[in-house]
Amino acid sequence: MVRKDDEIRKSVRERYGGIAKSDDSKGCTPSCCCGSQPEADVSTMIGYSLEELTAIPQGADLGLGCGNPTALASLKKGEVVLDLGSGAGIDCFLAAKKVGKSGKIIGVDMTPEMLEKARRNADRGGFSNVEFRLGEIENLPVADNSVDVIISNCVINLSPDKKRVFKEAFRALNPGGRIMISDLVTLKALPKAVKESISAYIACIAGALMKEDYLTAIKSAGFKKVKVVEQTAYPIVDFASLDGSASRIIKSMGLTLKDVKNLESAVASIKVSAYKPE
Repeated sequence: MVRKDDEIRKSVRERYGGIAKSDDSKGCTPSCCCGSQPEADVSTMIGYSLEELTAIPQGADLGLGCGNPTALASLKKGEVVLDLGSGAGIDCFLAAKKVGKSGKIIGVDMTPEMLEKARRNADRGGFSNVEFRLGEIENLPVADNSVDVIISNCVINLSPDKKRVFKEAFRALNPGGRIMISDLVTLKALPKAVKESISAYIACIAGALMKEDYLTAIKSAGFKKVKVVEQTAYPIVDFASLDGSASRIIKSMGLTLKDVKNLESAVASIKVSAYKPE
């Protein structure tokens, strides 16, 4: 079955809208890029410090990421930062502290419920230099050459048109601007049953590109100095808990024990930096 782009976007929007509206779902159950662990445990595991997590409004951390892009973005006072797929705002709020009052943060998300949650968090935390806009990352609601840094955390892999995402990022950046992205990529081919599963797509698995294809898409958009600054293995089997028990999901996909074992080393979390030429 060939997934249509609109079907993927609708499924992703519904999933994240449900997460944003659910008071007792604090992110990871159900989630995108995490298993069934509490969101704070997931966040510290993927690179956030306890100091950072206590410095943001309660409810901003939903445990949905696969890294901490602000930790490696070398943000400076006064910079304008754009966050692709900003969710409840965790990375926006951390970035806001780094760029200071003279800087500005723009978060873009296609889920109205997430935007509402993020805006409440911004008001609660007094973040006057953070703005959240409704939009798709394939069609960014920002002007050409208008931002200094673009960050994103486990979101681009959800897009059915990743090449366009990187072209849009290139358009939005000022000359000399940079990106720092945390995302999931595949290191080897996934079983057909996983590739064709919408649940697996929402779980950041089926939509992930092969690592080299991901890097090529960034370069093809015009970026230079494309570099993987960090790479770690990712526990893909945890994602099977998305729609029920792992065994039920695995069985419904028709996966064998060998398939499951192969999945354990099939996905990696990478942090990528790149620059738009001056």
